[in-house]
Amino acid sequence: MPVDPAPRILVIGTGDTKADELLFMKACIEASGGGAVMMDVSVLGDPPYSPDHDKHAVARAVDVTIAEIVSSGDENTAMTLMAGGAVQLVRQLHQRGEIDAFVAIGGSMGTDLALDVALSLPLGVPKFVVSTIAYSHLIPPERVAPDLMMILWAGGLYGLNNICKLVLSQACGAVVGAAKIVLESRASAPVIGPTIGMTSLGGSCLRYMKTLKPALERRGYDVAVFHTTGMGGRAFESIAGQGHFCAVFDFSLQEITNHLAGSVVSSGADRLENAGARGIPQIAAPGAVDMVDLPTWQDLPAKFSRRPFHAHNRLIASVTVDADDRRQVARTIAAKLGASKGRSAFILPSGGIQEWDMQGEPLYEPQALAAFVDEMRKAIPAGVEFHEIDAHINSDAFVGKALEIFDRWVEEGIVPRGAPAKGVAA
Repeated sequence: MPVDPAPRILVIGTGDTKADELLFMKACIEASGGGAVMMDVSVLGDPPYSPDHDKHAVARAVDVTIAEIVSSGDENTAMTLMAGGAVQLVRQLHQRGEIDAFVAIGGSMGTDLALDVALSLPLGVPKFVVSTIAYSHLIPPERVAPDLMMILWAGGLYGLNNICKLVLSQACGAVVGAAKIVLESRASAPVIGPTIGMTSLGGSCLRYMKTLKPALERRGYDVAVFHTTGMGGRAFESIAGQGHFCAVFDFSLQEITNHLAGSVVSSGADRLENAGARGIPQIAAPGAVDMVDLPTWQDLPAKFSRRPFHAHNRLIASVTVDADDRRQVARTIAAKLGASKGRSAFILPSGGIQEWDMQGEPLYEPQALAAFVDEMRKAIPAGVEFHEIDAHINSDAFVGKALEIFDRWVEEGIVPRGAPAKGVAA
């Protein structure tokens, strides 16, 4: 089946204030071999061009009028209503096969709306946001789609200029190129086995995936490993929430500790919740939950100034939490697993939970580890399979226990069987 050489790119913005920029993007998309589908999300004014989907169509998608949106209260409520309309309309356009990707531009208002639109589209639909607040801590992790692409809109606050033209042209070229590749890939994609989601914290702190991934691939599964440094855990949760995994090996729960401690290295409040909410079978373990990750380039908060410290690189460093905090983390993990709608198991490696907590390493605190282990034993709900092993999380014994549980679940029909390649033994 031939691939359409002109992917249809939805372009979203406020045409009453950013018409020059949006029309420049339309020209760039068409010059790159794509087709531009224009959506206007203005509230007060009208664009000096005729959009394919005007602001009235956006408002109708949530059963209101532009007049009602204008009188709704303030700019925040107005743009929230427009965001709801844009989400509904974009979903309809995608379901009807009328768009292949989208790009949006905006300051904080336009970015707020664009983030909702990105989350409304399935994984694999190219999503590009040109924003004056890209990469900012103003954007919480739970608002970021797992495959979102962003670029800082340098010089883009007001009016078209040579600097922002460079940025806008890059964004348009990127989204057209991404859409073309995705369309081509879908046409020729090989059949692969069910996907397992796995979490880890790099390869130096936690390394079980180096053995588990090939072992699961031999069993006929596609294995996606997520780096749990905030956004990685967010992507894992988002994709789990969309039901893309047949099972999860969630062995790096350190972002839960980050969130409880108020670290910016957070994946949101719903870490360790979405697979369970979808009923996806999950095997969990407490990898690195004794640590809080913080930016190396900032001064340590006073409450951590006397805690054991390890600088991983010039971007990220870790400090340990004390015994009381570890008990809180244990109770939080247990409560989240207890709310699962599917089969859940928890492996507790009482010999250690990350590479730097062993004797002679900078984060070695055996008494605090013992407090966590004690609390975990008491807190784990009766409905969760509990497996305590006298071993370290980076040991062969841990990997063996994880595979033992998984293989049993496959035999019981809890997890679908993989599709081994011909001639490859499981």
